Amino acid sequence: MSALGNHILVEFMGCDPNIMNDVSTIERDMVGAAQKAGATVINSTFHHFNPFGVSGVVVIQESHLAIHTWPEYGYAAVDLFTCGEMDAWISFDFLKECFKAKQYSAIEMKRGSLNLLTRNDFDMSTMRQKADEWKNPDMYTRNVWFTDKDENQALSLKYTGEVFHDVQSPYQRVRILESPKYGKLLTLDDMFMTTENDEFHYHEMISHPALFAHGNIKNVLVIGGGDGGTIREILKHEGVEKVTMVEIDGEVIEACKKHLPSIASEFGNPKLELIVGDGIEFAKNAQAGAYDLVVVDGSDPVGPAEGLFSVSFYENCYKALNQDGILIAQGESPKFNENAFSELNQTLRIIFGEDKAPVSLFYVPTYPSGMWSFQYGVKGDTDMKVVKNQNEADAFVNNKKLKYYNTALHTASFALPNFVKTLLK
Repeated sequence: MSALGNHILVEFMGCDPNIMNDVSTIERDMVGAAQKAGATVINSTFHHFNPFGVSGVVVIQESHLAIHTWPEYGYAAVDLFTCGEMDAWISFDFLKECFKAKQYSAIEMKRGSLNLLTRNDFDMSTMRQKADEWKNPDMYTRNVWFTDKDENQALSLKYTGEVFHDVQSPYQRVRILESPKYGKLLTLDDMFMTTENDEFHYHEMISHPALFAHGNIKNVLVIGGGDGGTIREILKHEGVEKVTMVEIDGEVIEACKKHLPSIASEFGNPKLELIVGDGIEFAKNAQAGAYDLVVVDGSDPVGPAEGLFSVSFYENCYKALNQDGILIAQGESPKFNENAFSELNQTLRIIFGEDKAPVSLFYVPTYPSGMWSFQYGVKGDTDMKVVKNQNEADAFVNNKKLKYYNTALHTASFALPNFVKTLLK
């Protein structure tokens, strides 16, 4: 042995961009590359950056394999460092095939040339004893992170690395992942939508305030909401006679029915009419004055949800409401999507009236900044801050075992911080 280690610095070019942006696939392939070469894997740590890029390292008993990717260029920089008899070129060949690289370059270096080093003479018996006592776990430890971010801030969740569902629909990439903290979670185009352990924050607050403020909701239109949580909460109200749900992407519905059944539990309810189609077109063609409540449960204003933030869409929703109807829309965050938040409120004030577009705030741990909003358009005289029947609502909260909504919170959610009031001027 002429050196302590062998170091191969690799550039893979012309790689499949989808693979380069898939943290779970890259982690699997990097671990597989180490195992293919006969290495003993100790742990793996990988992190996905939204919208582009993955960084990670596989720590092996023989040293490490590391990577960073630039999907937009189909490029990966890979670092293979090994000690002992492991042949890192086996890992190189494995990764070249996995990443579908069209070109590559590699530089091999010997690290720690023995003719330049002098071995220290000291007693290592204590350290060897401790090393012998340590045992590698049966399954190497995994540390995989998923990040939802814009150009200024980000939210990261550790997840198990397991991918239960991954389909590119005609509209978006639909994935079901799993977080040790929040359970299974839905992402659309790498943005967090909902998780098993905090979904009730969103779904209870998009549903119950309007129903309890109005007091006599019978006919409901839900646009979006493919995970099923919103209709689950609305259908807890016995007075609701019909819910029409229009979701553009049937893949979201099927993924959630299979992997998030506690959220998607009411798709078989006889009061529900489910339409897989374009909610924007449905609202455009809806019968005037047909609905007591219109719920716009869309994602951020990109991709298939972009049209849900247009003036014409909300004008059509206004027409679809009866004279006492209420609209509620996912309103973005005053600390994350400030422009979309402010512009939506301005649109609703123009359509419904200056004093008919209240905003409520609530909190979701897995949404960027944590602070989120629902924005209302009130066609009649309903005061959204007031619960119509306090005793009935309190009993409902207790009987249905709600986890987030209560009548005190209902009123308090419309009390806005001064910086939010400034944004809405």
